[in-house]
Amino acid sequence: MSSSRLLDSRGRGAVAPEFLVSPNMLDVVSPSGDRGGMMLGQGVKGEPLSVSVLRPTPTRMVCVGGLYLARQIALRAMATGAWIIIATGRPQAWQPVVRAAGQGPDGRPSQLVQLRRLSPADLPRPTEDMPLLVIHDGGHVPQELFPPRAPWQTTMYVLPYLHPQASSTANNADLVLLQRLPMGQAQLAGQMWRLRPQMFQQLTQLKDDQVIAMGQDMWAHLRLYTTPAEQQILGAVRRGD
Repeated sequence: MSSSRLLDSRGRGAVAPEFLVSPNMLDVVSPSGDRGGMMLGQGVKGEPLSVSVLRPTPTRMVCVGGLYLARQIALRAMATGAWIIIATGRPQAWQPVVRAAGQGPDGRPSQLVQLRRLSPADLPRPTEDMPLLVIHDGGHVPQELFPPRAPWQTTMYVLPYLHPQASSTANNADLVLLQRLPMGQAQLAGQMWRLRPQMFQQLTQLKDDQVIAMGQDMWAHLRLYTTPAEQQILGAVRRGD
């Protein structure tokens, strides 16, 4: 597992640039952190924590625990001006994110968010001005359909739960976001990432709005920050699908 300044607890110094978005978009999603770092929540002392999801290097993320957190990340990436491509077998589950993108000048759904099938396909060419977040929502053992290969491309794998056959995907991630896990799943996480007993025990005790952010030499316990507007789109914060 590798990382490059993925987590910023100072509210500054993240690696992604600033973007301009419409006022309407800012009305429905929470703002990004300074310099493009995505504000995800608060630390144990109430300090803001931001995550550099969109970076000038190919980035792999894993999100374990359900759809709520993954969709929240999609909304916040959208607010930075990123393209969002969602490869999924359950398109209805992602309709709130598609609707939040609004319509283009021609009245058609915005191309900022695109739903795709779980099959190989060409991707837009990401740039610093238009980064790309590919969300792979393909179950507990995802295939490598859209591996991150280009600068400013991040591929996020949404895992409903941990499975031993997903160890390659998990271990190669730059950033892993873990919601509460049952004991058996937490023990598997301990084996995958060689966690100390008190660490995987902590995974079993997280509340619905708590997340562990894990990367190289990083283990951060944070509480999600969800705006009222996001709750209107996604509902109350929760763990699971």
